[in-house]
Amino acid sequence: MTLPSSARVVIIGGGVVGVSALYHLAKAGWSDCVLLEKNELTAGSTWHAAGNCPNFAANYGVMNMQRYGLELYRGLAAEVDYPINYHVTGAVRLAHSHKRMMEFERVRGLAAHMGLQMDICTPDELQAHMPFMETHDLEGGLWDPLDGDIDPSQVTQALAKGARAHGGTIARFTPATGVSRQNGEWVVHTEKGDIRCEYVVNAAGYYAARVGDWFIPHGGRDVPMTVMSHQYFLTEAIPEIKAWTEANGRKVPMLRDVDSSYYLRQDTYSLNLGPYERNCQAAWVTADDQMPEDFSFQLYPDDLDRLEWYIEDAMARVPLLGTQGVQRNINGPIPYAPDGLPMIGPMPGVPNAFEAHSFTFGIAQGGGAGKVISEWIMHGHTEWDMWSCDPRRYTGHADAHFSLGKALETYGHEYAMHFPHHEWPAERNKKLSPNHERLVADGGQMGAYNGWERANWFAKPGDDTSEEATLTWDRNGPWEVRMREEVEAVRDGAGVIDLCGFSRFSVSGAGAAEALRGLVTGALPKVGRMNLIYIADTRGHVRTEMSCIRHGEDDFTLMTAAVAQWHDFDILRAHLPDSVSITDRSADVVAMLVTGSKSRDLLAKVTDADLSLGWLSHQQATVAGKPVMLARVSFAGELGWEVHAATSDAAEVYDAIRGAGTVPFGMYALNSMRIEKGYLTWKGDLSSDYSLLETGLGRFVKLDKPQDFPGKAAIAEEAGKPLTRRMVTLIVEPGQQDAPYMAAVFADGTRVGEVLSAAYGYRVGEAIAIAMLDATVPDGATVEVEVYGQRHGATVQPNSCLWDADNARIRA
Repeated sequence: MTLPSSARVVIIGGGVVGVSALYHLAKAGWSDCVLLEKNELTAGSTWHAAGNCPNFAANYGVMNMQRYGLELYRGLAAEVDYPINYHVTGAVRLAHSHKRMMEFERVRGLAAHMGLQMDICTPDELQAHMPFMETHDLEGGLWDPLDGDIDPSQVTQALAKGARAHGGTIARFTPATGVSRQNGEWVVHTEKGDIRCEYVVNAAGYYAARVGDWFIPHGGRDVPMTVMSHQYFLTEAIPEIKAWTEANGRKVPMLRDVDSSYYLRQDTYSLNLGPYERNCQAAWVTADDQMPEDFSFQLYPDDLDRLEWYIEDAMARVPLLGTQGVQRNINGPIPYAPDGLPMIGPMPGVPNAFEAHSFTFGIAQGGGAGKVISEWIMHGHTEWDMWSCDPRRYTGHADAHFSLGKALETYGHEYAMHFPHHEWPAERNKKLSPNHERLVADGGQMGAYNGWERANWFAKPGDDTSEEATLTWDRNGPWEVRMREEVEAVRDGAGVIDLCGFSRFSVSGAGAAEALRGLVTGALPKVGRMNLIYIADTRGHVRTEMSCIRHGEDDFTLMTAAVAQWHDFDILRAHLPDSVSITDRSADVVAMLVTGSKSRDLLAKVTDADLSLGWLSHQQATVAGKPVMLARVSFAGELGWEVHAATSDAAEVYDAIRGAGTVPFGMYALNSMRIEKGYLTWKGDLSSDYSLLETGLGRFVKLDKPQDFPGKAAIAEEAGKPLTRRMVTLIVEPGQQDAPYMAAVFADGTRVGEVLSAAYGYRVGEAIAIAMLDATVPDGATVEVEVYGQRHGATVQPNSCLWDADNARIRA
């Protein structure tokens, strides 16, 4: 074929994800798109993938993606007239403990929200589904009737046929060799010529880091991923499996023993065993073992010895596995991001470049990934909030050492439960506050926030600070009594929390104010004041929230969540003109929140600031002789000030504040207090799944201002109609656990919404949840919240703020 000289989009990589992206773009009418593959389609990880297709995912965005993809696959063969061996066999997941059953209950609830049925099973019910396994040591399990397996090459070729039918172009045996940028366009270089394009997608699978290097001169970074060695093997044919299949006219359901960490499924009449072993291995990570230029359709040497424990465990579970020898072993490369979730979305720091790689379950997720990345390209947003997979979730701390250490940890715990108070230990202490040693000495139990170490709670001598103590869904761990004490110390006195790592941007220059007015939905603060500003997408949904501090007419500091650093910087850089200076100062300043009923008296001991200035004011002052900025605001909902000090001065400032009599408190206590106030968190309550008006942020929208900010038309249209859903605060009948994200809310037995965040409020003495409900549910209504399978009564509150509703304390 003759390679086109131009295209709207060029996709680099011909695995299932890249081909799915081309299919979705072409089907949506973007036919002027080209996919480049260095070899044949599927030559990377796709061809040797096991092809398992679960709906199950503990992550809501990932489950949405898998659900959509499997729906697509079930109709794809007929749509494009291409045969696909797709076996919807159903699958059992085994639970050895009550904790695992609780996880299954939560995922069953997520599935129900999407219209999927998953059933909680007793051991006998599991055996009725999968008759060849032993169940004597099980607590129970989960049945997913829509689980199964698909032929990876066939589904990729079917997507390719569909893409071509809609006008997409696929260039096989056409390696991309680099990229350059000319006149605001990308030029993708190949051995067969150059292609100019508007957008480019890195869908290069386990070669994605190498392709990512091409974009470093254009603002890119080292791609945080590692290639892992993943093995599975097939037995010889097993007569009993053959007989069962012929008698029942279908394959035996898949089995996943997630506590032992493997899957087991039928393949023809044999069994396929795929473990995720703790003693796992990465590939191509040493100087003497570099990734080859082309590893198409190749595998690593067999290494079954490291699977020995898993093989023996699986044979005890399904004795038939041990009756036949090994027919074939597959040991191939599979890419891992540090958290095991894919990278789908805008490439950090690079205009009009996107990523769709690092899929550990690429076949199951490929269909949905094509939808997601095509929406990013075409619309600048996705139907579902996909922050969990956004490449910008990792910033500069995610270097090669970090990525390797986390990938080994994640692969070895592929089926691990992610408990709400558990911190994974690998690759910690990447970014430290100047106060880190003091925090630890004071008993700080640290958590990682965009690589920054913050204290979650402060232990006292004798407290259980082991990792094992955090492996629970329950609220009442060793931290609970300390959280309560920390909240009470703030309520009755004054506390201080080190909030290192706030994302902080200086925005200045002629026209800065007007440029910001054209970006944010509401008003800017006056000089000397601060307020919250919101940025919407074109649908009027929440894109981000920032604190806006105005120093001069065109001089601002914008602050946002630690984890939003690269996400929000990209937004500012894309929307503000070149005449406006945007500087990332996140590492230059440390913020400390001093808050509580006595905070004014204690802070007065160490500062020359005018502490009579009102709420939402800010000023330059000194603390312990060091220059600081004091902002009169408190996320805890008490009288308080944020103290912003240069990183070089932060330790002395913190020591002075502590010396004045303040008590240290942690992120857990802060979260409890902010929920009592109804304050929202980004990518917790503030999700792009919901509009600003649904989220209750109408007071931060000015439809009468002349600037045509993103989403203005959509918000204006929405404002003219009754809301169909709204954000509310619930008081929940307390149990042993807080309601997890997306926990279902029911009214009269009908699902009417979902929980976004929850915690126990120690000042009000109630369990609290922030939820999105159908607008038909009135204030004062009695509802039920499903918490790990148990329904708890709850009441819809007329006010989102349960503590100090008139703000008398914060304004004191």
